[in-house]
Amino acid sequence: MENIYLPEQIKILDIKKLSENVKLFRLKKRMDFTPGQFVLAGVWGYGEAPFGPASSPYEKKHIDIVVRDTGGNVTSALHNLKIGDEITLRGPYGNGFPLDFFEGKDIVMATGGCGIPPIASLVKYIIKNRGKFSKVYLLYGARTPNDILMKDEIKDWEKQINIILTIDSPHPEWQGCVGFVTDLVKKIEIDPANAVATMCGPGPMMDALEKVLRPLGISDRRIFVSLERKMQCGVGRCQHCTIGDKYVCLNGPVFNYDEIDKSWD
Repeated sequence: MENIYLPEQIKILDIKKLSENVKLFRLKKRMDFTPGQFVLAGVWGYGEAPFGPASSPYEKKHIDIVVRDTGGNVTSALHNLKIGDEITLRGPYGNGFPLDFFEGKDIVMATGGCGIPPIASLVKYIIKNRGKFSKVYLLYGARTPNDILMKDEIKDWEKQINIILTIDSPHPEWQGCVGFVTDLVKKIEIDPANAVATMCGPGPMMDALEKVLRPLGISDRRIFVSLERKMQCGVGRCQHCTIGDKYVCLNGPVFNYDEIDKSWD
């Protein structure tokens, strides 16, 4: 019988420092996944943690995950690894974004901090299929300019989609928007009757975003959120990721907003 908890040992092809405490790991693994799904990655003896792939679902030679060192056992162990070392990996798990439903619509993607990886994968899918979508916006907020992740890729994305960045407070090296991601909604031009929104980030940010998106005419059924939870099994057995009567690993991590409203950590 196949052991659903047994991960593979996967070699690290490259490591890129994205900010002071965030690294991108490129792994030698071909994986078929839908943007929004997650994998469980870790180090033997230290455990596993969930990560949304940040690479394109069309990439067949590798998979990218973005890891913020939170000071915990798993993330610290991952940050101590070097190119050529191996990590454990299993998945993908869960449900991704409903890509077919997005076709032909205006799309607003909003994220903050380290919530960019699953949104990055969705961006790459949209750009690959750009003709299937109408207006596309990425609204991304970070604490400081140095905390904006995937800067090089963002420069390339700007050629295909509308990107608006913001930081929390004024900074001498920053000429762009200052304030919350919610403030950026005022800068977009969409057809509310034919638009969807996606969000990934802290619960309070997503709650605040819904309050400015809904008045535009985007109903909660057309707002899709990617949730983060402590997950151990990935298959609904350990019950660590329950949210109401649902499991984030099985029923999510992508939900309609009205499914999980008020269920933030």
